[in-house]
Amino acid sequence: MSKRMIIMLVACVVVFGLVFGLKGVLNFGMNQFFDNMPMPAATITATEAVSDEWVLALDAVGTVRAVNGVEVTTQVAGEVEKIHFSSGDEVEEGAVLVSLDARTDSAQLKALEAAARLAEQEYERFQTLFKQGSISRSELDRRQSERDQAIATANAQRERVAQKTLRAPFSGKLGIRQVDLGQYLNPGNAVVTLQQLDPIYVNFSLPERDQALLQPGLAVRASLSAMPDALFEGEISAIEPGVDSATRNFNVQASFSNEEQKLRPGMFARISIRLADSEEVVVVPRTAIQYAPYGNSVYVITEKQSDAVDGESEADGEVDATDKEPTLIVKRRFVKTGSERGDLVAVTEGLQAGERVATSGLLKLRNDATVIINNEIEPSSEIDPRPDNS
Repeated sequence: MSKRMIIMLVACVVVFGLVFGLKGVLNFGMNQFFDNMPMPAATITATEAVSDEWVLALDAVGTVRAVNGVEVTTQVAGEVEKIHFSSGDEVEEGAVLVSLDARTDSAQLKALEAAARLAEQEYERFQTLFKQGSISRSELDRRQSERDQAIATANAQRERVAQKTLRAPFSGKLGIRQVDLGQYLNPGNAVVTLQQLDPIYVNFSLPERDQALLQPGLAVRASLSAMPDALFEGEISAIEPGVDSATRNFNVQASFSNEEQKLRPGMFARISIRLADSEEVVVVPRTAIQYAPYGNSVYVITEKQSDAVDGESEADGEVDATDKEPTLIVKRRFVKTGSERGDLVAVTEGLQAGERVATSGLLKLRNDATVIINNEIEPSSEIDPRPDNS
């Protein structure tokens, strides 16, 4: 029994050894096949990196602000007697907007004016008496003080009556009326907004490193999200002399002509400041850049000569160079990018003008991958793209 058992165990070991050995050989062969299996060529679009001269520019975002913009309010209390404007009117400086009931104040003014006239007459009589030596100097000074107080009180009441008539502090465009006839207003109650729209300001901020590049009068271009097809030309009117210690930015104000009143206070604006200097840059489409936390890169396309098909040798047994077929492969190259304009990106390091780069299909590429270029449908590469939103 022991001999049979040993023979059976040996047979089992041999059988299982052959099975596992065969499986290992098959797995090794399969892995070798997949590791060495040629990858199919990836279809991509491509373009050449080109050299261009870009005018140096600074970009920022800002907010449109009226040269003068206020919420017109009352200085005194009173009941609205008459409204002299309609919502949205254009008004000139000094135009009457609202009249408050001033009958009581006007009556008090007449009484105070009469008292002032009487005080003036009394003072003149006492001057005559003083010259005659009938009264003392102190008595004349007291009468003069009473006259001056009466005149000042009348003037104060006259100003109070004038404040019952609300006028436009400057020329501009009115907003929506916020009061009604007969409404009682307290001091500080809003009546209507008034904005001076031409010219108009755009306020924005820039990093402190750019402060030395700016000066008043420099040309500025603004575009609005509300009107993407319109560009507005202006110039820098003021530069904040100090820098915000929290953000390390400084504020800039640009002035724009706004005859058509397309720019309105509060609008969001994109600002571009064109400087006098320019620089030579190597430009590629934005889609050619593969962005990553460890660095940006592009896939540069090169040609690799492959052997001709077997049997196409010359009579002397050598293969003619003209019979070799060019194969396109890609090499990943890390680059340093600069400014961006539209669909284009400036590459400051790592790429030369004239080199071809892949512009689409980057996710399926790797080093030495074979590619096929098909530029029937190319990604947009405009410096000033204007997509059709229709």
